[in-house]
Amino acid sequence: MAKTMTEQRVIRVLIVDDHAILRDGLKALLQSEPDIEVVGEASTGREAIKLIRKLRPNVVLMDISMPDMTGLQATEIIKKSYPEVKVIALTVHESETYLKRMMKVGADGYVVKGAAAQELTRAIRTVVKGSVYIHPDTAKQLMSELPQAEPAKEEQKKQLSEREWQVLRLIALGYTYKQIADRLALSVKTVETYRARIAEKLGLRTRAELVKYALQHGLLDEEPLA
Repeated sequence: MAKTMTEQRVIRVLIVDDHAILRDGLKALLQSEPDIEVVGEASTGREAIKLIRKLRPNVVLMDISMPDMTGLQATEIIKKSYPEVKVIALTVHESETYLKRMMKVGADGYVVKGAAAQELTRAIRTVVKGSVYIHPDTAKQLMSELPQAEPAKEEQKKQLSEREWQVLRLIALGYTYKQIADRLALSVKTVETYRARIAEKLGLRTRAELVKYALQHGLLDEEPLA
């Protein structure tokens, strides 16, 4: 029987965490959302990879700290084998280092476990649309530790202006156009214009592509994986 339009829009979620109580809480929270369905649970990274083959979820909520295989390792394997599956890091670590590492291996979002329920559901809906979600507090923490602008490498200077460089960096860190406009004393329309120029010059159409580029070119002051 063909699926209805409502059924087709349901976001299939797999929860991965080694704490059963937390999994139960997340499941209860998400099952109350009409457009989200929890299709499975896993207590280890290895179990998650096996379940993805079977259940084909749209989104995986991935704990970072697990005993048999870290969320970092599991995410790297998942994104290589199933690039269409979105992975959101769900962690107690509100850390710049963890964020950079997870984004480098392909995570589509990063949410701390203490975040409000609506923050998690917003993250799920955001990544399904092809964007990257970073918890606002984490993004603010990152920006507070970084200078307003960094000198670009020579090859980047040939492509982007200093202002375009700043806008690209802020977008990659998860800031909205309004937040970027406020931070750089610009109008939202001007920020959108800069975003269009960046897309034209670098061929980066989605926020996910921007984050990947930012990490590859050191915009987030990347640290090597341990």
